[in-house]
Amino acid sequence: MIPLPLTEVARLCPGRLEAAPGAERVTGLEIDSRRIRPGDLFVAVGSGAEHVADALARGAAAALVPDDAHRAMAALGAAVRTLSSATVVGITGATGKTSTKDILAALCRPHARTVAAEQSHNNEIGLPLTLTRIEPDTEIVIAEMGTRGLGQVADLCAVARPQLAVITTLGPAHLELFGTVENVARAEAEIVAALPPGGAAVVPAGEPLLDPYLTRTDIDVIRYGNGGDVRLLSFSADEHAHLVVDVLDERLELAFNFRSRHNATNALAALAAYGALGLPLADAHVGALEISLSRWREQELPLPGGGVLINDCYNANPVSMAAALDHLAERARGRRRVAVLGDMAELGPGAPAYHGEVGAVASRAGVSVLVAIGPLARGYLEGAEAVPARLWAPTVEQALAVYPALIRPGDCVLVKGSRSMGLEAVAGAVAAAAA
Repeated sequence: MIPLPLTEVARLCPGRLEAAPGAERVTGLEIDSRRIRPGDLFVAVGSGAEHVADALARGAAAALVPDDAHRAMAALGAAVRTLSSATVVGITGATGKTSTKDILAALCRPHARTVAAEQSHNNEIGLPLTLTRIEPDTEIVIAEMGTRGLGQVADLCAVARPQLAVITTLGPAHLELFGTVENVARAEAEIVAALPPGGAAVVPAGEPLLDPYLTRTDIDVIRYGNGGDVRLLSFSADEHAHLVVDVLDERLELAFNFRSRHNATNALAALAAYGALGLPLADAHVGALEISLSRWREQELPLPGGGVLINDCYNANPVSMAAALDHLAERARGRRRVAVLGDMAELGPGAPAYHGEVGAVASRAGVSVLVAIGPLARGYLEGAEAVPARLWAPTVEQALAVYPALIRPGDCVLVKGSRSMGLEAVAGAVAAAAA
């Protein structure tokens, strides 16, 4: 982190600031006392005030118990951002944000000193955590921005001040709060309005919901996808995904260590951003690029009899669920297909219909066994009449008691649902049974 004097921390952040003897500045920031390194500032968020002594004992230069944690984190993130000359990339969208961030970071790191958000650090706490990892020599910052309401992306942009915006795939997400997909687009487009003159926006091609927000003449707009400036010419997958792409009129052949077609779309968004950053396109295709996807996203583990577990349980909405089921069908390659699907949360009054539609996708994907977990997940079964074996369990615990009998050696098993379902327990049990 670019160092901040403690006097500046005290000025920016009303609250109780306790400094270690002799400390005059901070060189890092953490909200988890277990991660403290010497010189860090520990910011007490939530129950963090109980861990001030532990943070100081681990070498923190100071501990802050702020009057308002969100305001304090925003102020600290903005302060470090102001001291840096790095180019900030902001990534938002209904689905694919984190994977796009992971791919873009892997593309950038061989060519520029890059800081990227950890995991899904994309809210009022996570974004400042990313910004406070900026060092004096950082050249590119890749920040992820989530939203659960109108105005939130704008607020995050006020802190991060991105020069390059990336909007990933739109779709029905958080509809309990947004009401309509049109409002989702309006919220994500706040990042375009926040760009400075001369900035650039990377957006999906052929997305009419974004068109009203792309009228600025003082920024560049780069479209990815069919008919866009960055297009997928061919896709195949074995141990790696092999893509032939047209990036701003330059033809590239690339290999990535993911296998799914939907991550190929995320790669297009990342390549568009990479090109907009002015990084060398000719060097983007050297070898197979190893992407460290954040946990519980398309994670694969072997199962007995040549089977495969696809652990994609971090989150789910109708778009990402359909993409995951399509990937299950492609990845199975003759294996029996098993889908363990949890509720998709925050879809509002239309939730039953969306779950039914996903059940129909499972039928078309040739799923042989469908395990639906959660109250809303029962809707999958109504749309999945062509699936031979269907089972509903109201809770993860009840599913754990019955699903093992349905899985055979050699199966290809997908586990996916909203974060609130905690389906990592199911994925973990499947993996443990195979060990």
